[in-house]
Amino acid sequence: MITKFFRKLLGGRKTPAQAAPTAPPAGRSRKREAGPLSVGPETHGIDPRLVASNAVRVTRTLQEAGHKAFIVGGAVRDLMLGVKPKDFDVATDATPEEVSHLFRRARIIGRRFRLVHVMFGNDTIEVSTFRSNQPADAETDVHGRVLRDNVFGSMEDDATRRDFTVNALYYDPATQTVIDYHHGTEDIRSKTMRIIGDPQRRFTEDPVRMLRAVRLAGKLGFEIDPATRAPIVELAPLMQNVPAARLFDEMLKLLLSGHALTCLKRLRAEGLHHGLLPLLDVVFEQPLGERFVTLALSSTDERIRAGKPTSPSFLFACLLWHEVLKAWEENKARGEYPIPALSEAMDSVLEAQTDSLAIQRRLVADMREIWGLQPRLERRSGRSPYRLLEHLRFRAGYDFLLLRCEAGECDASLGDWWTRFIEADAANREALQNELTQGTGPAAAKRKRRRKKRPAEAGVGAAGALDEMAAVPGDAKPPEGAA
Repeated sequence: MITKFFRKLLGGRKTPAQAAPTAPPAGRSRKREAGPLSVGPETHGIDPRLVASNAVRVTRTLQEAGHKAFIVGGAVRDLMLGVKPKDFDVATDATPEEVSHLFRRARIIGRRFRLVHVMFGNDTIEVSTFRSNQPADAETDVHGRVLRDNVFGSMEDDATRRDFTVNALYYDPATQTVIDYHHGTEDIRSKTMRIIGDPQRRFTEDPVRMLRAVRLAGKLGFEIDPATRAPIVELAPLMQNVPAARLFDEMLKLLLSGHALTCLKRLRAEGLHHGLLPLLDVVFEQPLGERFVTLALSSTDERIRAGKPTSPSFLFACLLWHEVLKAWEENKARGEYPIPALSEAMDSVLEAQTDSLAIQRRLVADMREIWGLQPRLERRSGRSPYRLLEHLRFRAGYDFLLLRCEAGECDASLGDWWTRFIEADAANREALQNELTQGTGPAAAKRKRRRKKRPAEAGVGAAGALDEMAAVPGDAKPPEGAA
């Protein structure tokens, strides 16, 4: 109230959005000469109800303290497309220290470039200070990738250093105005992904921008501008110089975008997959592998678009499964026992990915368990099925098995048996097992035919060996209800 009183007493003050120039006449070239466009609500069409209240609170608090503050980046782009953003970022001319002093729950993070996380319960708004455009003497590596970029700058500088025109938009909730420095609103209307500045230089400075161009184009249904696309094939090898952890983060965003299948196909078309999943081509070249991966990604995309939870470890396990399967068969052909052969196959495939993707240890552990459950699920006699129901990763392993069945990789009766076993009560579970031992069910008939083909087979098979090695100790009573 006091702040508003003094503003009124001093004659008021326009916000940065109000002070910005209005749109130039139609037909002006893409090169900006008279400053940014100021786009009103009748043009940008943003629904204020889609804007998070906490993001509005952050911009209002900063503006009332005398600072410029806008919602920026992908959130503005999504709002203009009529999509409610998952995250909201704010850009301001206030320093991180000034921002943190204005909010009770705020902490400064980052070493390369300091940001402020303003927290409201479980909601976090990331606030960044306007960054300077890339200086000519910036520190780079031998390949031209920028290593240091920590200088604060003006709002115009901040817009110029952003990657794509559709991400260089600034929205002021107070006036419902979008500030556009690089014709991003035009590119959103034409569904065009266009990089800001010279593509060759910008991709060399940060090769991940090539991956982001493909990911965002696939996610939004945009086409990449021809000038932006032109140097990608030539510069694709630079992806090998990007830190593995950063590539993993970008790959995870791609897989969880809700359009993973489309994005991966675009990666292959642009020649970028070699720096991410070196085995991806091999997977897609195998008819069975391509069907399996396509089913897995399509199912995941549907779950994400429906707002259901997904597992990154499950996705990576699907992408790499057929390479594990191939290595496993090769190891067994050399005379190795099935279980050590499977373990060695897992190690070799995961090691091949470590050079390009720093997959987190917890995800690797989950992937190994999902793969290791597959031969165990083939063993359904005795107490083994009951122990598997209690396994921490049983549901993921079971879903993985269903995908294999749907892809034609294994007999559908196996997945059907497990589905009925999960849903059955104790008596019916026993009956299902009796079908196998007494030869009364379709699964048993299939099992008998398989045995007749290999009458001389002796010893413990892969499923039995794995079950004996990994059996859960202790009470093996069946759980109550389905897992």
